[in-house]
Amino acid sequence: MSGTFVGMPAFPAAAREAVGDATLRGNLRHATHTIRDKRARAVAELDDWAALREAGRRIKDHTLRHLDRYLVQLEEAVTAAGGTVHWAADADEANEIVARLVEETGEREVVKVKSMATQEIGLNEALEARGIHAYETDLAELIVQLGKDRPSHILVPAIHRNRGEIRDIFRSEMGAWGRPAPEGLTDTPAELAEAARLHLREKFLRARVGISGANFMVAETGTLVVVESEGNGRMCLTLPETLISVVGIEKIVPSWRDLEVFLQTLPRSSTAERMNPYTSMWTGTTDEDGPRTFHLVLLDNGRTDTLADEVGRQALRCIRCSACLNVCPVYERAGGHAYGSVYPGPIGAILSPQLRGTGSEIDASLPFASSLCGACYEVCPVAIDIPEVLVHLRERVVQGGPAVREGNRVVLKPAKGHAAERAAMRAAGWAFARPGTLRAGQRLASRSRRLHPRSLPGPGRAWSDGRDLPAVPAEPFRDWWQRTHGGRDEAE
Repeated sequence: MSGTFVGMPAFPAAAREAVGDATLRGNLRHATHTIRDKRARAVAELDDWAALREAGRRIKDHTLRHLDRYLVQLEEAVTAAGGTVHWAADADEANEIVARLVEETGEREVVKVKSMATQEIGLNEALEARGIHAYETDLAELIVQLGKDRPSHILVPAIHRNRGEIRDIFRSEMGAWGRPAPEGLTDTPAELAEAARLHLREKFLRARVGISGANFMVAETGTLVVVESEGNGRMCLTLPETLISVVGIEKIVPSWRDLEVFLQTLPRSSTAERMNPYTSMWTGTTDEDGPRTFHLVLLDNGRTDTLADEVGRQALRCIRCSACLNVCPVYERAGGHAYGSVYPGPIGAILSPQLRGTGSEIDASLPFASSLCGACYEVCPVAIDIPEVLVHLRERVVQGGPAVREGNRVVLKPAKGHAAERAAMRAAGWAFARPGTLRAGQRLASRSRRLHPRSLPGPGRAWSDGRDLPAVPAEPFRDWWQRTHGGRDEAE
């Protein structure tokens, strides 16, 4: 996976700065509460939501277990339909493939439909380095691009901006990218949407190359699927002469019958709609209908390594609905930028460290960016147990850093910043294995209880500043039991 956002600190530092921004907190609170309330009503309309959720989980797990077979089937189907399939092991290889394909057309501009995979690999920056300009056409992505900003939400990348800020961005930046904003533009949603429509229309009509992602790929037919709410994606998918789709290998489903499940759960869980306003599907190329040339770039970029982890692999079920972000109390206060990744919120806290590894300070901090309240698991339409994976990744971070080969052995290098925790766990393990030592320690703790501090020293203060340390009892349980029951079991 490509690197973190340049200059981003670890989550604790980034979140501390974010929670001090009252405007950001207000924008996030209003947007997340609105979306999650609408979602709850939309989901409640279906009596079989629990069954659909379980079906989605089973389909995804089955596909991941047999991913090699379905990927080969997909490649054969896409090729038979007139498309060309490329395999990219990492971000650099994917960027090189896409840049080369664009250069072969002779074009220096491309239009893009919203794609998190291309953001993950830093495609826009890679194309810019080759003199190719990529224009985002999703309204929220357009706002982010014009504002020289970063996405902060999976579904609504500009969720951290309010209407006044968007109006100011359009007024000051649109002219440098193409058609300027209309004179006297206000912050009413209708005027902002019209300004974006006029600005983008000239790009759609001029572009000869389109770049997309895909929500799903159907193995049995080689069909790709994009769901969206604006129609801009459909313009990108149909008007250009060449279409290049960059898609993570986990986005595959075996059959059309499987796709039907997700076309019910995704819109309700993301936009609270019964169905997506625009669901675009294409299979290879067809004479006189859509692009003449189609390329599919299948992206690994850490996904195979994630698949090898029996606990962590469930993150690959994700269908990018963003429901977990909208219910997360941590995301609501910290915002998406604090996660230092294109994948923010609870799903980002388990996906990014697996795709990128936990070698960097920010990736090592992400599994701890959660209260473990479990709300994310409750709303996930494919039943990803995010708290379970978070705890699993925390264990990995504390136990050791990246795997390094030493001779014929692969060992975990010690993780930075967790030496005290590892020492405490080793000491506890030693004491629990020696009953006499444990009993003596408990008695000493009880007799010295008046001398105990009310907060933890050093790094532990961050935990105890917001919590009361448990009081040590005046008498250890073992002594109380011996005194009151003579050590006997009442069941005897």
